Amino acid sequence: MSLASNKMFYVSWEAFHRATKELAHQLVGQNFNAIVAVSRGGLVPAAILARELNIRVLDSICIASYQHDQQGSLSVLKDAQLSDSAQLLIVDDLVDTGETAKALRERFPTARFVTVYAKPQGKPLVDHYVTDIEQDTWIQLPWDMELAYSKPLVEGGE
Repeated sequence: MSLASNKMFYVSWEAFHRATKELAHQLVGQNFNAIVAVSRGGLVPAAILARELNIRVLDSICIASYQHDQQGSLSVLKDAQLSDSAQLLIVDDLVDTGETAKALRERFPTARFVTVYAKPQGKPLVDHYVTDIEQDTWIQLPWDMELAYSKPLVEGGE
């Protein structure tokens, strides 16, 4: 998938926080004792979920599957040091094709896997998510964008 050929979905910090908090509401009452964040996209929602669910044990698994705007082969750069348990929560920002989710399911077969956003190909692999995204849509997350001056429409702005 390439950035140039897709629809765009822009997410502000406020919208991302609100959606992640909605995800936390779905998880209240389930007894997780640890979180594994999928780096890098899962780091921010994992921190929010850790706060909202009062989970103090966090680790990360560092998986590279994108090079800039192109999805490529999966590479584990750092594994999590937590063992799989029925009380482990795996957190990512998005499930796209499901390749990362499949690898995580193999690595942590009894853990719960949650994302903030889900595309159709990967959606069956997550236990909870908040927002459906079309498969051909590229998500611009707030940590990938900067605030910039916007020209008024009468001056050629968009």
